[in-house]
Amino acid sequence: MTEDARKIPTHEVTYTRLRDMILFGVLEPGQPVTIQGLTAGLGAGMTPVREAIRRLAAEGALLPQGNRRVTVPRLSATDLDQVAFARLTIEPHLAGLAVVTPALIARLEALDSLVDAAIRADDVSGYLQSNHAFHFALYEAAGAGVLLDMARSLWLRFGPSLRVVSSQSGATSLPDSHKEALAAMRAGDALGLSAAMQRDIAQGVEQVRAALQRGEI
Repeated sequence: MTEDARKIPTHEVTYTRLRDMILFGVLEPGQPVTIQGLTAGLGAGMTPVREAIRRLAAEGALLPQGNRRVTVPRLSATDLDQVAFARLTIEPHLAGLAVVTPALIARLEALDSLVDAAIRADDVSGYLQSNHAFHFALYEAAGAGVLLDMARSLWLRFGPSLRVVSSQSGATSLPDSHKEALAAMRAGDALGLSAAMQRDIAQGVEQVRAALQRGEI
């Protein structure tokens, strides 16, 4: 296979970069951006940007506006209730299904070290990215593609609001039950692993819920 054949298609690169801008809060909820501005910022052509917008709009992560603008939807209290229910149902189940190996534990330990370092440094961006990597390294080990896709979509809806909250409160207040999850994995305790991830998710949900009630997001 040639090097060119192994290259990731431009439209996939553009989608991934725009997805991460939403997921990690570069684009804030309610912030309108023009398609032309995204094209310039992503360094991509109009066609792959429009395709990325179409896909992300279908996932509920972007809301098309008039005048060639899009925005990240604001998360309402009703939306949060639904997202929380789905996350607390799907993600602990994925964790419990994960095929835990020494290699997976080692990878998750390394990612958790990055989470800890970000918390100590009050590095919100670093926390969000390493926390996401920890969760999905675990979920990918479940071999449940349908549920994994659903979890990814839920994070796209939840992530921007978590970024707003964490930027206000700082990384030192962010949820981290990864030590309990890792301990359960070492003990071969799938139920304990599911419970640890459920606590981790619930902490983040409650932080966003409290901010919504205060009118901060």
